[in-house]
Amino acid sequence: MISLRIKEYWSSIRQLIIWIALVLPVGMLSGSASAFFLWSLEQMTHLRWQYGWLLFFLPLAGVAIAWIYGRFGKSAEGGNNLVIDSIHEPGAGVPARMAPLVLLTTLMSHLFGGSVGREGTAIQMGGSLASLYARACKMGPARTQMLLMAGVAAGFGSVFGTPLAGAIFAMEVLVIGKIKYDALIPVLVASLVGDLTCSLWGIHHTLYHISFAESASLHPGIDLLLLGKVVLAAIAFGIVGQWFSELVHFFQGLLQKITENAMLRAAIGGAIVIALVYLFGTRDYLGLGVHSQFPDGVSLTSSFREGGAHTWSWALKLLFTTITLAAGFKGGEVTPLFFIGAALGNTLALLMGAPVDLFAGLGFIAVFSGATNTPLACTIMGIELFGSHFGLYFAVACFVAYYCSGHSSIYSSQRIGVSKNGDAVPAGISIKQARARRKPKK
Repeated sequence: MISLRIKEYWSSIRQLIIWIALVLPVGMLSGSASAFFLWSLEQMTHLRWQYGWLLFFLPLAGVAIAWIYGRFGKSAEGGNNLVIDSIHEPGAGVPARMAPLVLLTTLMSHLFGGSVGREGTAIQMGGSLASLYARACKMGPARTQMLLMAGVAAGFGSVFGTPLAGAIFAMEVLVIGKIKYDALIPVLVASLVGDLTCSLWGIHHTLYHISFAESASLHPGIDLLLLGKVVLAAIAFGIVGQWFSELVHFFQGLLQKITENAMLRAAIGGAIVIALVYLFGTRDYLGLGVHSQFPDGVSLTSSFREGGAHTWSWALKLLFTTITLAAGFKGGEVTPLFFIGAALGNTLALLMGAPVDLFAGLGFIAVFSGATNTPLACTIMGIELFGSHFGLYFAVACFVAYYCSGHSSIYSSQRIGVSKNGDAVPAGISIKQARARRKPKK
């Protein structure tokens, strides 16, 4: 009996050692790629701030991006969805060209003012590097799947400085309502190593601060009035998360109706963004939006203070970003979702008489939760970024937003494991297939 237990323990330890050895290179490669990307992104942002005329080349940049992917992209055009599909069904894998292509085109998008994020780039680079590593080592389908999940975790964890959220995100994002524990230890190790590697390169992430926590007791318990306000706000966060996903799809369809030419669609989208800048008289909604080039500008960080966002700032960032992404510019959706959520939280806090910084933080993670169907990862992200003091409210906001966002997602390859509302949505179909089922038959 004791001998059997020893063999069982040794088998577990041996497997653990193998997993760690396999994913260490993935974490280091992804973390290094994220470090270079974040440094480059900061340079591109400051160049755009310094030379405002670069915005007028946004349509031309869109044409160049569309040409690059048309000429060299091939399957890499699938982006995050290709990575998710490759995890579900390991086959040809994620092409090595995806990493340099998405890095180059994302930097182009930011340099010329596209309203895009950065998580998509990090995930695609992580997935591409992991796939290249798996092919080089001649891994089988099971280990390739594990390494791809590790690449997603390392990319996400390192680009945001949230290693625990990165690990959970990689397991939660694949299937709505179910968490794939197949690669529990590998994704955690990869995300931790990726974040550590990124930090060792001298990259520092944005720090967020909720000062309301300082005025509360160390163990605040449950404030029922505040909890009720959080639930109401979370409903709005979930709906806006759904709007984001559906608007990207809507504008894509609209541009495709105008023209089948991808380069022309990108040029039109770039021109619309320029028109919006002059229509609303602000450049606050261009680029990443974490910081503003103007002291009184609206940004993600400014949304954490009273007066740091206007009533409709969230809607403007929503409009700028969905049009930019629909036109074919590269980057990601998550940081703009953070901006949208924080600005919406700012507005709702003032309407309901709630703490502005707390509700900005809730919106930050909850809109993301609704748009990606990853409430657990977003709750952990809230704790990693803002501290555990209001973990209960983070969880309520993220889970309610998830429930209220319906069967939509910024990742169309995400599969439905459990129906949210008891609707007759077959398990196993993708968001793309679920969206097609909703279309009225002609």
